Amino acid sequence: MAKSKKVSVDRRNFLKTAAAGSVGTLVAKTAVAQSSAATHPTPHSVRPSSTPKMSKEAEAGDPERVEVLTTDRPGSDFMVDVFKALGIEYICANPGSSFRGLQESVVNYGGNKSPEFITCCHEESAVGMAHGYAKIEGKPLGVFAHSTVGLQHASMAIFNAYCDRVPVYIVLGNSIDVTKRRPGVEWDHSVEDAAAMVRDYTKWDDLPISLQHFAESGVRAYKIAMTPPMMPVLLVADAELQEAPVRDDAGLRIPKLTLATPPQGDSGAVAEAARLLVAAESPVIIVDRTARTPAGVTRLIELAEALQAPVVDLAARMNFPTRHPLNHSDNARDLIAQADVILGLEVVDLWGAANSYRDQLHRTSHPITSEGAKLISITVGDLYMKGNYQDIQRYPEVDLAIAADAEATLPSLIEAVNRLITSDRKAVLDARGKKLAEDRQGLLNRARTQATYGWDASPITTARLSAELWAQIKDKDWSLVSDVAPGMSNWPLRLWAFEKHYQFIGGAGGYGVGYGAPSAVGAALANRKYGRLSVNIQCDGDLMYAPGILWTAAHHRIPILNVMHNNRAYHQEVMHLQRMGNRHNRGIDRACIGTTINNPNIDFAKLAQSMGVHAEGPITDPNDLGPAIARAIAVVERGEPALMDVITQPR
Repeated sequence: MAKSKKVSVDRRNFLKTAAAGSVGTLVAKTAVAQSSAATHPTPHSVRPSSTPKMSKEAEAGDPERVEVLTTDRPGSDFMVDVFKALGIEYICANPGSSFRGLQESVVNYGGNKSPEFITCCHEESAVGMAHGYAKIEGKPLGVFAHSTVGLQHASMAIFNAYCDRVPVYIVLGNSIDVTKRRPGVEWDHSVEDAAAMVRDYTKWDDLPISLQHFAESGVRAYKIAMTPPMMPVLLVADAELQEAPVRDDAGLRIPKLTLATPPQGDSGAVAEAARLLVAAESPVIIVDRTARTPAGVTRLIELAEALQAPVVDLAARMNFPTRHPLNHSDNARDLIAQADVILGLEVVDLWGAANSYRDQLHRTSHPITSEGAKLISITVGDLYMKGNYQDIQRYPEVDLAIAADAEATLPSLIEAVNRLITSDRKAVLDARGKKLAEDRQGLLNRARTQATYGWDASPITTARLSAELWAQIKDKDWSLVSDVAPGMSNWPLRLWAFEKHYQFIGGAGGYGVGYGAPSAVGAALANRKYGRLSVNIQCDGDLMYAPGILWTAAHHRIPILNVMHNNRAYHQEVMHLQRMGNRHNRGIDRACIGTTINNPNIDFAKLAQSMGVHAEGPITDPNDLGPAIARAIAVVERGEPALMDVITQPR
């Protein structure tokens, strides 16, 4: 309940309070305007360089009484209760005035614990951290965004999470009632339909108009985000709803959260899939966004071993152990071409896996599957899609489409497969498995041989970098919190032994540059409480989108080993320009213009050091890699971030 207090203030205390900036509204209207412009930094806001001057009247006399409005319980306190009830551990945000009530309640009323406020230097970094965190922890953290400008900053990262089908819980501040908006900047930063700009790439949004409405929609949003296919959700938190006092008779309550059971495949369709797979002579299992949890990895191993079928992992998640005898991802094209039955489990682009595409003057494609091959698809992608943003890929022609969550369907599929395998059939499958195991060892030996090419070269090969890293982390509880394809030519996936679900988190989903560093720090935040060594192989161009994330890691003591893959270029764009130059008969000698990051070269070590991160480099001699990695790991293991700037080959 709001309370009006008559407080006597002598001149000395009044001046002290004014110098602290807490009674600007009592001094002059100009002080109000200055305060408004400084609440959220924009290119046009100006912060006063010193304490605003007082009026002559304020200097001359002592005000007899000052009226101060206070409240013991604002609406934002109840909103924080909702976050706590949902088990949200962190709030990532760049501070903004439209959620000032919520932020104050998090740090004071909530004690800055569960959720803890994580300070980010950019809204895109805040959402990127949430993206990486969810792929390790299996649940969302919270993101606060500041009205119009903050949501525009965050939009690219929201799109990445949407394309990657990752749950992110976003709360957007906004001032809805025009009579309650402060003059000036608050009008520019307010909007009638705040969620409209990201509605095409979020799963659900709502604008609660009461605290009870906020509680119910807050719980609903979490449930929707966590129901496959998982995606970002957004709640608009009106500033007046945050800051107004809670009535004594409000009778507020937070509904119970009950997460939905993921949809399983129809029993008849699952039985037909099992029949086709058991009878197949050359089945192939293609996985992509399959394992949502560690149980998904375990179930996938059970299915592959029951069928003794090779697995092609397209690596949107950690789905299948890389050293398993049935992991034949390095031989995907040949296996798919020979297969008589192909099972796709949450494959984002099944058409692309089954066809060859040529990006030439005349773009052409043709199937690589054999004539008569049967395609089976199990995916929640068939249950939910939108039309404007075309992340759904080309339409795949399949023989059996099961619209269900693949991980949830695996137990019944395994059971159906095991029922159909007779002793005679098992002997045939075991013989196939033995041959596949021999072939798998051959693939590993070939990769190890290829990794030695250019071993002592400078710039350093991505294979040498991957091998040196593996030598020092293989006996630790490690987690690769970055993507490795195509920028690293898949060397970690080819050389390292990935076994556990948290050891790989996949890529951005929407291929948006600027995802890598923030998502890696978010994943490292999730790994921190488990004591895992988080390793981020970081692309140079990606880091320059949001270098402030290094400060966030240092400030919040998030241990992470950042190893720069510094090829001093946006190399994919170099290749595109080379392709266009060749296609137009103009050569490739000018492909560096607008695609390289040099002249001057960026000193990433100094950049990191300026933000409080231990850093070394640039490292150009491959023989210096091992000692530098050891020093950096020692820093990370004592709970701090570190960075190594390694000058590398393009891929």
